Amino acid sequence: MKNIYILITGLVICFQAYNQELRCNIQLVTSKLQGTNKQVFQTLQTAMTEFMNNTAWTGYKFATNERIECTFLFNFTEMKGDDEFIGTLQIQARRPVFNSSYSSVLFNYVDNDIDFRYVEFQALEFSETSYLSGLTSLLAYYAYIILGIDFDSFGLSSGTEFYQKAEKIVMNAQNAAEKGWRASESLNRRNRYWLVNSLLNPDYQLVREFIYKYHRLGLDMMYDKLFEGRSKIIEGLTLLQDVHRNRPDPFLYLIQVICDAKSDEFINIFKEATDDEKRRVVAILNQIDAPRKEKYAQITGASK
Repeated sequence: MKNIYILITGLVICFQAYNQELRCNIQLVTSKLQGTNKQVFQTLQTAMTEFMNNTAWTGYKFATNERIECTFLFNFTEMKGDDEFIGTLQIQARRPVFNSSYSSVLFNYVDNDIDFRYVEFQALEFSETSYLSGLTSLLAYYAYIILGIDFDSFGLSSGTEFYQKAEKIVMNAQNAAEKGWRASESLNRRNRYWLVNSLLNPDYQLVREFIYKYHRLGLDMMYDKLFEGRSKIIEGLTLLQDVHRNRPDPFLYLIQVICDAKSDEFINIFKEATDDEKRRVVAILNQIDAPRKEKYAQITGASK
């Protein structure tokens, strides 16, 4: 009987090791809050960390070293009563580059509409079919967005199933009291509703092709084939340029999400490129991400 128990325990441990997809670091900033119970934030941080890291988000097998590294930085600016938390959230997710110790930033995003309720020690419950909690819906939504972008980076349009799960969370939240879930709440189309809407919008399909070409055919190949990999990255950037010209929405939201994550990396990659590559890339970046024009001048050494 003891041997059977050991075998079952071993199988459970093995299953968990291969079905937890995220390695999420949760950080809370509370310096703007006065006179609140600080203990609740420690409890909240632990609960969120366990929820993100112990949930099996997919049916796929992830070895321990394949788990996706991500950071959630909550900056709380206000509390209403003892259980409503208001503030912002910065999310960053990273992806290792083949044959290197370098990790590329996949997603670097700020959500300014953080508003949820949490009672200390309450269990964090989530359902894919109904809206149970603003907090768990928020965490699950970004877990699926991160998974979608990561899968897109390894296989062309492979993240669709996860974006659809995130979209379902948005639809379940349409009658929720918390903000950030509805189209009408953001005039510049920059909230959770519009993010997943853009990722599933066929007019933005070339952006998702960029994610694949940039990472799998570009960065992953640069260890063995530097020039070929860099060439594929330029091809990927021309896809973003095509989307920019077609203007799927007035704000070109998804292109800005990509550039928020990749602007520093673009500069580091092409600082060592040929003069012709530098000119081509700077011309594209200045078109698709004009507010960073001065920053991209670093590629050619023309910045002040």
